Amino acid sequence: MNESAPRPGTPPDARRVGEVFIEFCKVIAKLRSPEGCPWDREQTMKTIKPYTLEETYELLEAIDSDENGAIQEELGDVLLQVVLDAQIAADENRFTIVEVIEGITRKMMERHPHVFGDAQAKDAAEVRQHWERVKSKEKDRHSVLDGIPPDLPALARASRIQKKAASVGYDFPHRAMLFDKLREEISELRDELGDLPEIPAAVDMAPVPDTPVDNPELQDRIEGELGDVLFVLANIARRWGVNPEEALRRANRKFAFRFQEIERGLAARGKTIREATLQEMEELYQEAKRKQQDATTKLDPHSS
Repeated sequence: MNESAPRPGTPPDARRVGEVFIEFCKVIAKLRSPEGCPWDREQTMKTIKPYTLEETYELLEAIDSDENGAIQEELGDVLLQVVLDAQIAADENRFTIVEVIEGITRKMMERHPHVFGDAQAKDAAEVRQHWERVKSKEKDRHSVLDGIPPDLPALARASRIQKKAASVGYDFPHRAMLFDKLREEISELRDELGDLPEIPAAVDMAPVPDTPVDNPELQDRIEGELGDVLFVLANIARRWGVNPEEALRRANRKFAFRFQEIERGLAARGKTIREATLQEMEELYQEAKRKQQDATTKLDPHSS
């Protein structure tokens, strides 16, 4: 990369990007040819779906790391999935990468008439409204909720459903009302779970084994109520401008780091995780939590 940053919106060098992209397409085509790779020749769009999903999540992880090398590599892996899918389609005489690129270029121009046409958009909200109107017309959609991919992760899909409903006015007038709704849903969940004692979260009592739910109808009701709780949490995230999927990914990373710190701390004491008491693990967990908080405070003194 050049030391001096280009003006935002500057396209890549046409000759160079053309050369490298064509070379990449040739590599993928060669892999799919009779003289190519047996594995690549066997693939279909359906068989490589899991890899596409996996590479997408690896890209998200790289973006979270904020490491340019990792992001560049994972973007390449995602591009591989796109070009390989297009090559499979070409081999099956369905379409080629040319039609893919032409289609997305046309779509982006049609959905941004305020940039490529005479329309006006004073802010991002107007852009989104126009995008949705054009999209609905293009896809001949009849429901506001049409077009939300069913295979999206559940929290992300919940947020999309709620956002679509809110776009036509179906939303709580004040976002604080959602906490009353959350209390209601948690209460309904507790009712299904039975007579639960009020016990503060602590580690100073003997473990109590979980009693399995052997009633399929009750299990179904519990699942339904837990789903309602998660749905409200996703709505809270949306109203405060937080991506619930990213929030959960962040919580996962945070817990994984602290748990691994428990393992490292025990190893330093000559113990394994299976030899430790819950109290020892919790002590190390809280120590790891303080380390994380101290590190965050040093990076941002206003964070605490």
